[in-house]
Amino acid sequence: MDLKQRLVREALDAGFVACRICKPDAVPEVPERLGAFLAAGHHGQMGWMEERVSWRGDPSVLWPEARSVIMLAESYAPEYDPLAVLEKPELGAVSAYAQGRDYHDVVKKRLKRLARWLIAQQECQVKVFVDTAPVPEKALAQAAGLGWQGKHTNVVSREWGNWAFLGSVFTTLELEPDEAEVDRCGSCTACQEVCPTNAFPEPYRLDARKCISYLTIEHKGPVDEELRRKLGNRIYGCDDCLAVCPWNKFAVAASDIRYHGTAGGTLAELVELDDAAFRARFSGSPVKRIGRDRFVRNVLYAIGNSSDVSLRAAAQGLCDDPDDTVKDAARWAVAQLAHL
Repeated sequence: MDLKQRLVREALDAGFVACRICKPDAVPEVPERLGAFLAAGHHGQMGWMEERVSWRGDPSVLWPEARSVIMLAESYAPEYDPLAVLEKPELGAVSAYAQGRDYHDVVKKRLKRLARWLIAQQECQVKVFVDTAPVPEKALAQAAGLGWQGKHTNVVSREWGNWAFLGSVFTTLELEPDEAEVDRCGSCTACQEVCPTNAFPEPYRLDARKCISYLTIEHKGPVDEELRRKLGNRIYGCDDCLAVCPWNKFAVAASDIRYHGTAGGTLAELVELDDAAFRARFSGSPVKRIGRDRFVRNVLYAIGNSSDVSLRAAAQGLCDDPDDTVKDAARWAVAQLAHL
């Protein structure tokens, strides 16, 4: 086998579900798309997206010496129906990707393993990225043939559905690129129709300011009251648009059991978490990065949406919380339950 064939085999042995290659300059459409996204203000409070726009829009600028980009996908397909928990308002719904270990840690180790293997095969330089640098992973994934960006803007594959983390290895080696994937969404609009907040102004475009994943993870401060009511019991992320994708009939089981866990719990127990308890409970989890205050804010919104008057006392107890956003969320939750 030649180097590329051996590289793909090594990637699969390392736990990735797919490995494809493209050139760093294979995504010329990204600058225009990114510019339109930012100009419309669809990035909300994610000011970091406005930084180093030249890098984010053109991978060849990020590292001019790179000659090839190795794109990899790692499955985290859940073993359960992510939509089922939405029918249980007493529970807090946490996105499937955050149920277990932080994917940054797991995927980066696999990428480094693959990079070390590549260096051992042939002298070269490498850089690995997993959602930690201004790299347009989704566009590169499509250019490399991993899948295509669906109408929900996430990458979809005929081989593994849309439950996958993306990682990349940039290298100075000249590797034969794969053929880009084409859009196969067809007339399907399932992901558009299921969105509780109508976060898609049109197919293939996302307004993050309405996206529940953005609102529960990235957004700081109080969430608009109209949007709070649409959060339901989602307290960290949202899987709706991913879960309804028909291509998931080809989903591949996650290769690492560390992605599976029980990050959620009852609203009654989660609302009681102080900072120390929150850190202890979510150590090693993606959930930890939003901090106790934002997390409890989300839990209180879920309590307000629960119609469960037994949770009113817990919300009442946080009406004078030191954090103003938690205090606001608690008072809102109490008011919602008072109408019952």
